[in-house]
Amino acid sequence: MILTDPSSAERVRVGKVLCIGRNYAEHAAEMNASVPKQPIIFLKPSTAIIRMPDSIRLPSMTSDVHHEVELVAMIGRSGRDIPLNRSLEYVTAYAIGLDMTARDLQSEAKRKGKPWSVAKGFDTFAPLGELVPAAEIDDPQHLKLTLNVNGITRQHGSTRDMIFSVAHLISYCSRIFTLEHGDLLYTGTPEGVGPVVKGDWLEATCDPLPPLTVTVV
Repeated sequence: MILTDPSSAERVRVGKVLCIGRNYAEHAAEMNASVPKQPIIFLKPSTAIIRMPDSIRLPSMTSDVHHEVELVAMIGRSGRDIPLNRSLEYVTAYAIGLDMTARDLQSEAKRKGKPWSVAKGFDTFAPLGELVPAAEIDDPQHLKLTLNVNGITRQHGSTRDMIFSVAHLISYCSRIFTLEHGDLLYTGTPEGVGPVVKGDWLEATCDPLPPLTVTVV
């Protein structure tokens, strides 16, 4: 997947798609899970990314796919062991995104102590909205996230309720992985996740970011 960095107009290949689990306390509660003491990180392949007007395709291997609306940060330059007070300097753009999850496969994996890669990594399971230069976002911790399905609000929350801020996540992830230009960080979802079916129309918003609209096929 090739994306255009809106801050530089440079074309970059997506490397890592880093995702954060249970980063909102109310979402942890609805999943009957504890609030984590450190970020829970999982990965999606770059082949999971789709852009408008592509659609989410429901795989035959699952019968329970859920939506999760998230703020996404694009990394703009390489870094490792990034200090917390400088970590936002490494963000070149933000977008709204969806972390689609095969909940039945994820639940089975959890029961068996297996990774979530299959449940999270299907093609089309990482819809990504229009990228906006980071300089246009005053504070990534004061944004409202909303996800409507067929015009009905399913999820509504604020990034101020993140357990781990965007800055914290970047600093933490950089202690494990070298972050590179084009890496994407999906920062977790607020409460209200739920199933989608064929024919559903999803609209994700996060002012001042452009909305993301996608259909399920």
